[in-house]
Amino acid sequence: MNIAIVGGGWAGMAAAVAAAGAGADVTVFEATRMLGGRARALSAERPDGTPLTLDNGQHILIGAYTESLSLMQRVGLDPEHLLLGLPLAMPYPDGLGLQTPGWAARWPAPLDAVAAIATARGWRWSERFALVRASLGWQRSGFACDPSLTVGALCQSLPGRVMDELIEPLCVSALNLPAAAASAQVFLRVMRDALFGRGFGRWGASSLLLPRDDLGALFPEAAARWLARTHGTHARVRLAARVHSISARPPGWRLAGDGWQEDFDRVIWATAASPAAQAMNAAAPVALDAGDTALAQALSGWAHTTASLAFTAITTVYAWAPGVRLRAPMLALRAQPDPLSAPAQFAFDRGQLRPDDPSMQGVLAFVVSASEGEREALQARVLRQAADQLGLSDLRPIQTVVDKRATFACTPGLVRPAAQIAPGLWAAGDFVDGPYPATLEGAVRSGLAAAQAASS
Repeated sequence: MNIAIVGGGWAGMAAAVAAAGAGADVTVFEATRMLGGRARALSAERPDGTPLTLDNGQHILIGAYTESLSLMQRVGLDPEHLLLGLPLAMPYPDGLGLQTPGWAARWPAPLDAVAAIATARGWRWSERFALVRASLGWQRSGFACDPSLTVGALCQSLPGRVMDELIEPLCVSALNLPAAAASAQVFLRVMRDALFGRGFGRWGASSLLLPRDDLGALFPEAAARWLARTHGTHARVRLAARVHSISARPPGWRLAGDGWQEDFDRVIWATAASPAAQAMNAAAPVALDAGDTALAQALSGWAHTTASLAFTAITTVYAWAPGVRLRAPMLALRAQPDPLSAPAQFAFDRGQLRPDDPSMQGVLAFVVSASEGEREALQARVLRQAADQLGLSDLRPIQTVVDKRATFACTPGLVRPAAQIAPGLWAAGDFVDGPYPATLEGAVRSGLAAAQAASS
């Protein structure tokens, strides 16, 4: 089987590893000179001139992301070395908030989460019991609900403190939407895996896993080395190789770029949603001209569903000051009545994640999920927020990354594009129909599923 994979992000490289492992000849086409897609390394420079490697957005994993973690291990990486594992915790700068006590850190799910709820600092017992009752109710219902429900409607009986300090930040970090707009059905799937699912290795399902290394080193670059080392000429990764068109070439497909064209038995299209929709929309008239009406309809229908997705932005503000150190590697930040005055939900201390790297000391990352506004204004507001909530008035900006199409808007009743586009042609990406929102785990699972289907 000769399989082409268009796109070298996490979904595409997951598909490549799985397809090669199943015995297929694999060729990955990546339009840029760097693997990783929207989760890749980023070269930057501190205000004092020190070069450093950041990411094109701060990411976080959890112990329930078993497919991503297993895939890292498969390509020769040690997740426990590359990720800092923390018990479930969302501490605020004042020390309040949800935190799993040390004595319960290794308890199996969901006992670790119950311990965190029972000892949440600043919470009344009535608030703790209300969350436990709600969680048990979700479990009894099989973590299913009416597809039309929002997270806000699902949790309307919970106390305000629980909503403000746990549900809202969890929802906006996992689904990149506020609770009032986010799909309760997808939120419950994430909660099911995090609270009652299985973890990985010594990590529980709800463990927070913070990358110590850049996102390129975390999987895609290692996957390319593994393909070359274990499959030689049967697995090729071509950088700076943009695919301009795809057309049916029975019994397979033809890809074409600048001055080249190649035929493949099967294709996995693993780019972001917008270029995927454009490519399929452009291929539909070609199929129609060739007399294949059914194929033309399949391509245009899939393209229409994909192009109909709405997207939300994520902004990461990197800043630095000599000697800065947060009280924990990750802190939750408090929302304000005026969201514009405190846009960031989380702050990460990159120096604590990389204690062996002098360039990272004093480097912080502030994450603004569901962000709105222009880069300069967001950066200024986040720096004011850092001064107000963390007492850090001397931070200087390094770089602010705004990904305006970071995630699809995971709203109630959303119809996502199917994994199979047409016979012999599949899609892979975090936007493809599946149980997870737009996360690294969602991208990896879609890549693995596409590879399994294409290799059979």
